[in-house]
Amino acid sequence: MPHQLTPFGYYVHVPFCARRCDYCAFATWTDRSHLVDRYLNACRADIERMAPQLPSATSVFFGGGTPSLVPAGLLTSVLNAIPRTPEAEVTVECNPDTVTPELFAAYRAAGVTRVSLGVQSMVPHVLEALGRTHDPQNVRRSVDIAREIGFESFNVDLIYGGAGESLHDWRRTLEEALDLEPPHVSAYGLTVEPGTPLADDTARHPDDDDQADKYAMATDMFAAAGLQWYEISNWSRPGHECRHNHLYWSQGEYLGVGCAAHSHRDGRRWWNVRTPERYIDAIEQSRSPEAGSECLGEEERAIEALQLALRTAAGVPADALPADDELVDLVTPDGHGRVVLTLKGRLLANEVALRLRQPGATAGSTIT
Repeated sequence: MPHQLTPFGYYVHVPFCARRCDYCAFATWTDRSHLVDRYLNACRADIERMAPQLPSATSVFFGGGTPSLVPAGLLTSVLNAIPRTPEAEVTVECNPDTVTPELFAAYRAAGVTRVSLGVQSMVPHVLEALGRTHDPQNVRRSVDIAREIGFESFNVDLIYGGAGESLHDWRRTLEEALDLEPPHVSAYGLTVEPGTPLADDTARHPDDDDQADKYAMATDMFAAAGLQWYEISNWSRPGHECRHNHLYWSQGEYLGVGCAAHSHRDGRRWWNVRTPERYIDAIEQSRSPEAGSECLGEEERAIEALQLALRTAAGVPADALPADDELVDLVTPDGHGRVVLTLKGRLLANEVALRLRQPGATAGSTIT
């Protein structure tokens, strides 16, 4: 049998944005464009420092921020520094307003295999309420360019539950997104993060029942279009699942590059300094950019593994949940000794997770 490579990923954080969305709590800045060159050069130097100690990457993900906002040559120079397997998946997050044929051609030539388009909504007033600036027409143009350049896989990223978004608006977004025939769709319920403009404006906070209705609508429409759910917020056509995200959901190992990026190796997790200035200074002065770390114990890792697996279509071992009438409508057997969340269960996933217990544990012993 051929040797199976152990998955290993690189996440590269690009913290630059033209405008900060009202719901965003990520480490991103709109006033640091003067740092782009030094920052990406620091990312490359950090990779060159760490790579000899690490496996070749089976997946790479450029996230942000807005990776497509920086010059393609700078971004691909960072990618070129990453040792990769021949079949590595390489994803770049893109704002549709920044996409050009030249940008995608440069990505493709450098080995990018997949782009993720930050669409969020196809309805202008909903985009405005989210603090987004892109033109929905640029979404269609970006998809056309992606196909022309030869990207067989791309993702359309959606958000539901924004202020003023009716069920009709959400259906319109879903219909127009599906008209693009995407191989992969991510759809996330809007969440309120502390410290964001959205958090300060309670009138714009999402409604749980509204989001549940919109999730159910999305699930039905995606299934009808041939997109299968494989994680609570992710659907794809067969063979187009995001391998890099699978790495996270299976407690895989990865190196985080850039400010605020997180890493995991040998049971140890660590994270970098939060601001681009501090990250650049650390790398240029040959210091580690690490800001903190933690090591999970064996029991904590086992618990986390179940919590992550529960969110996926792979589910968890049947004896990881008690035989309880309250769970009958929330999980269903898969026929192979595991149980998987139903649609209702996915809406109540956090509550189901509270009932998890390590397989083989005595009755009544649950994960807390």
